[in-house]
Amino acid sequence: MKIYTKTGDKGQTALYGGTRVSKASARVESYGNIDELNAFIGIAKSNIHDIEVLNQLKKIQFDLFTVGSEAATPVDKLMLANGKSRLPLIISDKEIEELEKWMDIFDEELEPLQFFILPGGGQTATFLHAARTICRRAERSMVFLNETEEVRPELIKYLNRLSDYLFVLARYVSKLDNEPEEYWNPNEER
Repeated sequence: MKIYTKTGDKGQTALYGGTRVSKASARVESYGNIDELNAFIGIAKSNIHDIEVLNQLKKIQFDLFTVGSEAATPVDKLMLANGKSRLPLIISDKEIEELEKWMDIFDEELEPLQFFILPGGGQTATFLHAARTICRRAERSMVFLNETEEVRPELIKYLNRLSDYLFVLARYVSKLDNEPEEYWNPNEER
């Protein structure tokens, strides 16, 4: 099987179910942002040595493929007549709660926040901060898609929680790597 099909040469792509849409559509933008986020998490993973964190990020990458597959599926093609999803997996509250549990564990190890944190805290933490901003963009694009086409609320909620997780993880990795965090303190002299 060849990787290229030439079917997208005129700026269109097929969604799950066969509907063809512009590559500039809100739906394609949303799952493209999710794909970019997934790749950037892969970059961050390449610098992490903590097995537990690596396992969490691997699970998140798997879940992002699940989010992306649903984002590529128009809602009218998502459910079968019997009320079950056409897709083998969909994001549920279970994955959202898992992110919350992981954040709570990391938070126990961190100093309470008093100021905004400047993205940084070492190379790995910086990659995670960049992934967080990509995640926020993916969330915004999913919200934008939801303004014209229905999106299951779990997808938006998952991306919202994931950006929080990436923020907390960046702080945690800074601590693991003995890298100082820098703060935005508007009262501090520059």
